[in-house]
This record gives sequence, structure tokens and C-alpha cells, in this order.
Amino acid sequence: MNTLDKAKKLIPIKEAIIVEGRYDKIKLSQLFDTVIVETEGFGIYSNLAKVNLIKKLAVKNGIIILTDSDRAGFQIRNYVKNIAKGNVVKHAYIPDIQGKEKRKQKPSKEGFLGVEGIDDSIIISAVEKCSSEKEKNEKLISKADLFSDGLSGGEESKKLRLKLTKDLKLPKRMSANMLLDVLNSLYTYDEYKQAVTRYKEE
Repeated sequence: MNTLDKAKKLIPIKEAIIVEGRYDKIKLSQLFDTVIVETEGFGIYSNLAKVNLIKKLAVKNGIIILTDSDRAGFQIRNYVKNIAKGNVVKHAYIPDIQGKEKRKQKPSKEGFLGVEGIDDSIIISAVEKCSSEKEKNEKLISKADLFSDGLSGGEESKKLRLKLTKDLKLPKRMSANMLLDVLNSLYTYDEYKQAVTRYKEE
């Protein structure tokens, strides 16, 4: 198979994709036809040139953030989200899957697979769903919805958020505000309500 044939198999994505490390970038470069930027982990905090690049990409076509589902991944995700604030920022998530990447001698501190170790089909599904545009008149999920459905502001809210994220195969480490961003990026209002009905029936 020549290079041109391989290139035809890449999935075109409008937005740039932001990942943590070199191996994440290599993996996604074999799946998607778009700009892929690595943060070099926490190196993004001191790399002004890369910060400015991400800002420019967010202004032009928007960005999709895809980081590991551990604590460090969420810190980096929040940092990138904040530096691109006011532009199109979408979130793609990998589920919490226990395991170890082949190139590593031992699992990560929290024991979850990172982006580089996740199945291609899961990555593709997460990014494609995130990159699809919502209809302009489509109803969005609001903070009031989360509150009325028990997902924020109550004693059981954290427990209920864990049930919902498990049902939707999302990382469990989410505040109510982050969950709201994710739900509006990945799901329609009706899909959200269906998921809420499922966890309430458990």
C-alpha cells in the first residue's frame, strides 16, 4: 500500500486536535486528517509559542481536546480550555479502562489506559461524535436541567453523576460544570434525558 492509499483512509476533521504526548499524536495522526498538537504534558504551562498556536487554531476552526482520563489529563484539559476561552472548544473523552500500554513497564499511577493505549474504534467514535455540529435551534442541556435531575446541588449529586458517567462510558472525574460542557458537546437533549431515565430506574 502506498502513502497516497494510506492517506485516503484518514478521517477528515475540521477542528485541530490537542493531545498530551508524542505517542498520542502518532496514534491520532494515523487516524485523522487534521492538525494534531501535543502539549508535551505539563510543558504547555511554560511554552508560550504553543499556547499561542492553540489559540490561533481555536479561532480558525476550533479545537478538540483529547487527554488521558487521569488527574493530570484533566488538569491539562482545563488549562487548554481556559487559554482557548471564547472560541470553539470541544471535548472528546476516553472511558476509564484499566490496563497498561505495551511500551510501558507498569501501569500509570491511577491504573488507566491513556489515549495511546485505547482501541482505535473508541478514539474514532469519541472524536467524530464530538466534531459533529449541532443544529442551531437544537435545545441545549442547562444547569437547571442538571439540578432538577439531581446531578448538581444535592447530597446525592456526586453519586448520581458517577452513575450517569458510567452509563455514558465517560470518565468519572467530572464536576457538574464540566459534565454540562461534555453533555452539550456529545449528546442531544433527548439522549441526555434517556440516560437520566436509565440511571433513575436503577
